[in-house]
Amino acid sequence: MSKVNGIYAATLSILNDDLSLNINRTIDHAENVIELGCHGVVFFGSTGQSQLISLSEKIQLINNLPNSKNKEKFIIGTGLNSLGDTINLMKIAMTNNFNRFLIMPPAYYKYGDNDVMQFYSKIVDTLPESEIILYNFEKLSGYKFSKECVEKLVEKFPKQIIGVKDSSYNLFEELKLENFSVMPGSESKLLKGLNLGCTGIITATTNVTASLARRVYDDFINKVDQTQNQKLCDVRLIFEKYNLISGLHSFLSDKNLDFKNLLPPLHLLDEKEKKELNSALSEIGFDIKTLKAA
Repeated sequence: MSKVNGIYAATLSILNDDLSLNINRTIDHAENVIELGCHGVVFFGSTGQSQLISLSEKIQLINNLPNSKNKEKFIIGTGLNSLGDTINLMKIAMTNNFNRFLIMPPAYYKYGDNDVMQFYSKIVDTLPESEIILYNFEKLSGYKFSKECVEKLVEKFPKQIIGVKDSSYNLFEELKLENFSVMPGSESKLLKGLNLGCTGIITATTNVTASLARRVYDDFINKVDQTQNQKLCDVRLIFEKYNLISGLHSFLSDKNLDFKNLLPPLHLLDEKEKKELNSALSEIGFDIKTLKAA
């Protein structure tokens, strides 16, 4: 087991006009994000429309991932409420030599820490070779990890529970565990988190801020003056005014129509919102033309 360090994108899923998953273009985009500066990507996080994409399409993509030159840099999100489906998807990923996963507790139902302990225990007992990053995002799952719950899980499964993506932001300032990765879910928390001992970030907007975020990370590691952190945070704050998935797909679709499709009930920004987004980004010197071709 090794810690997860660096800048990770919750990579976008690209859809065909019939709303089926475009396997090759989704992988191409993930590879491009890595080329732009990310240390790796997470497939099928919330930004990748994971809850809306069929299990069969997820399996198809996972079966194609071993062909990628960046396969060592991939983490698999499950995005499934069913314990059985989660375990089965993980089994398929592990037969393809992917054993690192981002897993959120099931959405919709009300439960507490003991129930979450049972959920992850079932997974680890079945798949003891897996490595799991907990996904803490109360806004989506309805559950917020407590510091105590994470500590108990790590104590019980020190080889399997290897980190947490903290998108509820109640953990990254206080959680201090040996050989455990704490990664906030926003670029605005990157520098503060690194100073507190966090190991990096996993975020939606690193689909477009990869090079900026990598510069901030590298400058911190190399102990040089920060020159890009404010711009990085400003870009994030602008995107946060909108649904992040809608904003990212709308922004990127100006360059590449591959990004124009979203699964209902998600949708692109309307023309007024899109104009406001692009104008705000241009005002701080962040433009689609500055990104490399996807």
